[in-house]
Amino acid sequence: MLILLPPSEGKSSPTRGKPLDLATLGSPSLAEARAEVLAALVGLCRTDEPAAAAATLGLGPSQADLVARNAALATAPTARADRVYTGVLFDALDFATLDSAAKRRAGSRVAITSSLFGLVRPGDRIPAYRLSGDVVLPGPGPVAAFWRTHLAPAALEALGSGLLVDLRSTMYAAFWRPEPELASRVATVRVLHEHNGTRKVVSHFNKATKGRIVRAVLTDGGAPRTPAGFADQLRDLGWKVEEGPSTRKGTQLDVIVDEV
Repeated sequence: MLILLPPSEGKSSPTRGKPLDLATLGSPSLAEARAEVLAALVGLCRTDEPAAAAATLGLGPSQADLVARNAALATAPTARADRVYTGVLFDALDFATLDSAAKRRAGSRVAITSSLFGLVRPGDRIPAYRLSGDVVLPGPGPVAAFWRTHLAPAALEALGSGLLVDLRSTMYAAFWRPEPELASRVATVRVLHEHNGTRKVVSHFNKATKGRIVRAVLTDGGAPRTPAGFADQLRDLGWKVEEGPSTRKGTQLDVIVDEV
């Protein structure tokens, strides 16, 4: 099983730790692509025009510190990715308080999509950075399009013969789209908030529930091999799940919640 997560814009900045070493990250086939994006981002942020760099990155005037942070990425302290990424999904997942068996499963079953690194594993040591998936970098160009040309071999290697549980947001799903021949073992999850008979997608419910789902699945330890098996696992863990039809993109599972 491979559980594919989106990153978070918010990150915790390590205050101590070794500097970034791309050679130590998982999915070593991405090393050259990572180096290219890293060099482009650092170069952009080391210019004499931080306001222009901020505009390219979609940052406001009050976020100049993020430009400076990017400029220093090559020597910045690093920490485990599961401690660097923050936000609603990661807070709900709460890697740090998983039991030891669940942590081991997370190391082999969870990957986080990254605009800077392509894919990272929870234990990969990375610095805090700011780079959204919709940015156009000088050199590599549109980040999403860049990773679309590089990510497939690493993603397929990480997936192996197991089930892909794709929890990425729309922006990061564009980095790699599984081929139709994988559809029978691709499950996507949509979280719907039901209130007074009406269902709708609400960002906070969506992120928090996905975090709780990952936590529960890692703790449970089961590794279903089909979307239907994954739906049954979630039902056994207490969620209300509705299965959509199988398509060339996989099977969408709707998880219905009425409270966070």
